[in-house]
Amino acid sequence: MPREADPLRRLSLEQLRQRTSMKWRTYPEDVLPLWVAEMDVPLAEPVARAITEAVALGDTGYPAGTAYAEALAGFARERWGWDGLAVERTAIVPDVMLGIVEMLKLVSGPSEPVVVNSPVYPPFYQFVGNLGRPVVEAPLGADGRIDFAVLEGAFREVAAHANQPVYLLCSPHNPTGTVHTADELTRVALLARTYGVRVVADEIHAPIVAAGASFVPYLSVPGGENGLSLMSASKAWNLAGLKAALAIAGPDAADDLARLPEEVSHGPSHVGIIAHTAALRDGGDWLDAVLSGLDDNRQLLADLLAEHLPGVRYAPAQATYLAWLDCRDLGLGDDPAAVFLERGRVALSSGTDFGTGGAGFVRLNLATSPELITEAVRRMAAAIRAAS
Repeated sequence: MPREADPLRRLSLEQLRQRTSMKWRTYPEDVLPLWVAEMDVPLAEPVARAITEAVALGDTGYPAGTAYAEALAGFARERWGWDGLAVERTAIVPDVMLGIVEMLKLVSGPSEPVVVNSPVYPPFYQFVGNLGRPVVEAPLGADGRIDFAVLEGAFREVAAHANQPVYLLCSPHNPTGTVHTADELTRVALLARTYGVRVVADEIHAPIVAAGASFVPYLSVPGGENGLSLMSASKAWNLAGLKAALAIAGPDAADDLARLPEEVSHGPSHVGIIAHTAALRDGGDWLDAVLSGLDDNRQLLADLLAEHLPGVRYAPAQATYLAWLDCRDLGLGDDPAAVFLERGRVALSSGTDFGTGGAGFVRLNLATSPELITEAVRRMAAAIRAAS
């Protein structure tokens, strides 16, 4: 079978500007948006077909059944060699972040602390804070990996003052793209058991790994049996507008998940579940084409930065379609994204939004065409010249 064409190369800038989603409508038309986690791709054909067939049938009612969980279990076996995703220990939730909120309600009480590894996905602060839980940071090491001395210190701190502390693990990590190893996750589980900390894992980027990297589900490692995970097809197949995610419990967390209020399952879209199911079940070839294109884009960005912005430090990530750029040597202050927007008309995510360790960084979305990445770097370099 011929390899599927790279979906990242199929849409022109003119086509993309017709979109009405957040990425393309937040900023004026002269701004090139490489910020929020949307991909510049057409829908995978199996997903588009499943949606149009549902619409043709008028199959737009309430969600039912376990097809989504079964598709994810099959994907986990094929891609990660993990057969421990038990369909009976899953529940559909509206999306990953709202699912995280529900998991925190299940395993912790009001005002109980939540540990995160900063710099980390900004909604971790927003959603956890809005739930009334204080966020305790355990910053990553300089290498972008978990600093276990720091993590243990945070666990010791929260265990001394709380009855039900939680560790909200981002795996793969956003924004650094770090893929936690089996050994690292096993150490996490051991520390969590030692200090009585429950682990809730955001694994939304799990399908998006670079060549040579391997994702390890937290629930698959020794000691992870009482963990809870949130997964979705939304990032890997660009389905954020079709709401659906899955909460997954380890064997020792089954009773916790069983207490999830029934009305939570009313939040996901039935058409969304159909789309996510089709993606996981039939969208593998399309995903592989995207992954190959992302590998190319990571190298392209590295080459462009070396040529035009050598003051930016960048190491291609093992996962996600996000690039975490260290701009501290450019002399642009804590928020270089503001300079790139004002002077270069390119929108990136501000590192300051990601908590401690984010100042002086920007996050760039690589899930677009090589032409737009090239233009973004050209604009960023022009912004530096204009600021000097």
